[in-house]
Amino acid sequence: MNKKVFDILPPGHPPKAGPPTTFQEERPKPPLEKTIPSPLFAKKKWWIICTLLTLISAFLLCHFTLSRAEIEIWPVTELFTSETKVTCDKAIENVDVLNKVIPGELIKTEKLITEEFSSSGRALKEKKAEGIIRVYNNYSTLAQTLVANTRFVSADGKLFRSIEKVTLPGGKYEGGKFVSSYLDTKVMADQAGPEYNIGPSTFSIPGFAGTDRYTKIYGKSFQDMQGGLREEVPQVSQEDLDGAKKALLERALKESEASLKEKISSEFILLEGAIDSEILETFSLARPKDELEKFKFQVKAHSIALVFKREDLENFARDSILSQIEETKKISEKSLKLDYLAEVINLKAGKITISLKTEAKIYSDVGEPNLKKGLAGKSLAETKLFLESQPQIAKVEVKFWPMWIKNVPKDVEKIKIKLNLD
Repeated sequence: MNKKVFDILPPGHPPKAGPPTTFQEERPKPPLEKTIPSPLFAKKKWWIICTLLTLISAFLLCHFTLSRAEIEIWPVTELFTSETKVTCDKAIENVDVLNKVIPGELIKTEKLITEEFSSSGRALKEKKAEGIIRVYNNYSTLAQTLVANTRFVSADGKLFRSIEKVTLPGGKYEGGKFVSSYLDTKVMADQAGPEYNIGPSTFSIPGFAGTDRYTKIYGKSFQDMQGGLREEVPQVSQEDLDGAKKALLERALKESEASLKEKISSEFILLEGAIDSEILETFSLARPKDELEKFKFQVKAHSIALVFKREDLENFARDSILSQIEETKKISEKSLKLDYLAEVINLKAGKITISLKTEAKIYSDVGEPNLKKGLAGKSLAETKLFLESQPQIAKVEVKFWPMWIKNVPKDVEKIKIKLNLD
């Protein structure tokens, strides 16, 4: 009989039901794997650290380097006015407050105006035709004299007269045949008019009518007679010249003044009445009764002005005020106002007497360097209390930057003071 082997269990511990126990060799457990942070997590962590360092650095920079105090002060002001007379003199170079003189400057210009005008006059223009006649002597071997104004009648009945006395040489015989002599003479029509501008023609001498000379002494022209006319033509009248002169005189004076004012820059002041203009010359080549449809007239004008610099007058007014107020007082430059007009103008002497009214705000000097030293390190409340207690200060406004700053910086270079004089 086979023997059975029974598991021996401790008393009181009944065996648990389950599958039969199989004896196996125990294997070692694998070691636990280490957790490695991801690259994204590391980058985020580094960014947070950098941001914190930047904020801390910015805070320290603002607090210790960029901190500042801005203080706006409205000082107590009063209105100062004064009236005085000042002389503008071209003979001096600098402002003289003691003698009440400022430098002046003479400016000159010339303007030449030329304009064309139409003639209004009319005249009847008549002219006699002129030409050359060759006078033949077929009468005698003796010379024949023709007096001035000898009449010559053309084939169509137009009368002309010789201008000068002429002597015709005598003819001569050649080979038993008589050869005529001749002489050219200048003639003029007896009457004016274009009808005498005739072409080549033959001419008889009425003075020889009824004698043998009438057919033996005669004339011929080989070119047209010219110059004869009768027409109405434009003519310059004295009224035309007077009207042109009047029109240009006024215009020349205006344009001369305008040209002078264009030369004056904005830094100068030209007072009313401190400019003078005159006519230097009037001229025209045309004369009364000249037969011209148009004529030219010209006028030359001259202008002169005495001016002074705006800056010089302002400097005089400023220095004049400073000479009348306490040394601790200052002038608000923006409030400086000047009212001036000319009383006496003498351009020949180069002087103008000016009536000057001056107005400006003045205030006591707050002593900025000492004020900054006194405010350094003070709190906001202390700063306001200190400033408002100053008699020369009407109002203050204090700002710190950055906003968490509680005291005025001890470095006076970081204290900015602005005066508000409005």
